[in-house]
Order: sequence, then C-alpha cells, then structure tokens
Amino acid sequence: MNLTESEDSLLINIDGEQDGKRLDAVLAQASGMSRNHIQLLLKDGHISDRSGAIVLQPSLKVREDSQYLIHIPPTQALNLEPEDIPLEILFEDEHLIVINKPAGMVVHPSHGHDTGTLVHALLHHCASLPGINGMERPGIVHRLDKDTSGSLVVAKTEAAHRKLTEMFADHDLDRQYVAWCRGVPRWRVKRIEQPIGRHPQHRQKMAINEQGKMAITDATVEHVYGGFSKLRLKLHTGRTHQIRVHLAHELLPVLGDPVYARSYNPGSEIPEPSRSLIIALNRQALHAEVLGFIHPITGEELHIVAPLPEELVRLELALTRNYA
Repeated sequence: MNLTESEDSLLINIDGEQDGKRLDAVLAQASGMSRNHIQLLLKDGHISDRSGAIVLQPSLKVREDSQYLIHIPPTQALNLEPEDIPLEILFEDEHLIVINKPAGMVVHPSHGHDTGTLVHALLHHCASLPGINGMERPGIVHRLDKDTSGSLVVAKTEAAHRKLTEMFADHDLDRQYVAWCRGVPRWRVKRIEQPIGRHPQHRQKMAINEQGKMAITDATVEHVYGGFSKLRLKLHTGRTHQIRVHLAHELLPVLGDPVYARSYNPGSEIPEPSRSLIIALNRQALHAEVLGFIHPITGEELHIVAPLPEELVRLELALTRNYA
C-alpha cells in the first residue's frame, strides 16, 4: 500500500495485501488517522475514488490497484478560549512542541475540566493546532495522567500529527519514566508482561485482566532507600495507567498514587524530612523523564530530558540523605 501526500490531500494506492478489507480500516492504517476521523471525512464527502466520485461507505471492501484521495479540510476553529498559562517548553519548531507537563494539569478538556488544561495553554501559545484528533484535542497524540509530570509531544501541523500518531502506534519511541515506590523488589531488572483492562468492579480503574490488552514495561532498580526504591521504567506499550498498574501488581505501589496504592501513612520509623515529604505528596511520584524519537518531518534524532519538578527533587534528596 503506497501513500502520496501533499499539504491538503493524501493519495492512497491499494495493494493485494489490503484487497477485500474495509475502506475505513485501510485508510486509517495508511494515513495514521483514527478510524473515527476517517468515517467523519467519508460522511462529509472528503474522500473520492480514482474516477473522482465521492465515497461515503466506511464498510466498502477495497480492491487491489484501486486508489482513494483523502481531501484534508482546513482546521476548524475550536470553541475553546485560549488561556495564558505558562509552559515549560523543552523543544519547539514549526512542526511540533515538547512540553514538560506539570503534575495537576489535565491534558485536554473533559467532564469537570473545562479550563486550565494543556490544550487551553497551547491554544494561547500556538497560532493554530490541527483538530485531527477531535475538536477538543488539537495536536494531541499521547497523554500523561493529570498527576504525572514530564515530557509530552504535541503536533503543530497535520503532517506531523499523522506521522507521530503512527510512531506511537508502532511504539517507535524511547519513553522512560522514573518512579519512587514503596517496597523493594527482589529483582534488579525485570520485564513486566501483564495484560491490562478495565477493573471488573470499579470502571474508573484499570487492572491486570486476562481479557485486557497485553502491556509490557521494562523496570530497572536505580536506587534503594531503606524500604523505598527508585525505578526506571521503559514502555513498550501504552496502556492506560500502565506503569501504575504494573508496579502495584509487583507490590511496588508508586508513592502518592491515590488509586492503585493503598492508603499509606509513614510511621515515626521513617526519618525526617523523608516522612514529611511523603505525607505532603499531592501527586504520584511518577515522572516522564525521557522522550526520544526521530523527528517526523526533519529526520533529526531527538533525545529530550524533562527536568524533575521541585517536589520530586526534594523527595529524592531527602531519601538519599536519610538512607545514605
């Protein structure tokens, strides 16, 4: 399957391997767009066949040697007010921007989060952002949990968005997190392979679930501080809450995690100031430190390191001094 692109269109040639498959699925795979977005483009008459006839049926079975032209409409204005929220920018050019997202900031608007999101801040910082991933998620190709800090890349053009989406789908990036956990593992290095799906009783939570999707996390112990440990985690998949669920399953809950760690009140045996800093945590001690990838447009190799926020710097310093 071949793809030829211009600034406002994509020409997709169907090969024998795609013969007989659904049009929406084939076009989504070729373009890097979501299937829902392809279906919307079909519905709105933005996709045509070789003859120039508008194609409307997502379930149409494609045939070898056929062609489809996706007309990319101009980005629609968003019904969101830009907000002048300071951003820590780690990298930026005309194609993409990498932010060191603070804990406490939601990435995109959702129920209960109508203002103060990263999207609101980006709309103020950037003149325009692609709405390819939905009206309320311009340029967003991945997320970090509200109370996880660290590096997050956002596309500034349609072309960058398509290619970044494909890279994330193929896990063709280096994504490293650091976490401070309660407990010390018996292993030094471990690949955690456990399927993750919705919790059977608590639908807002994820859990190890045999009916879920396989999730793979590489974990390495970097430091041990008494009964606590610092781990470096590398993601090979991108399931919701993956690191937090995997570490809780390993009996290594992330400090400050309100969902997957049981209530924890460090006793007087924990020396100060470590004890006070653990109690004061109002976020999980999880930080997306490294984001490495090949720039989707320029081909430049990017290795971006997000500095630790002050509360995690203080926590690490206290644990190091108390358990030296």
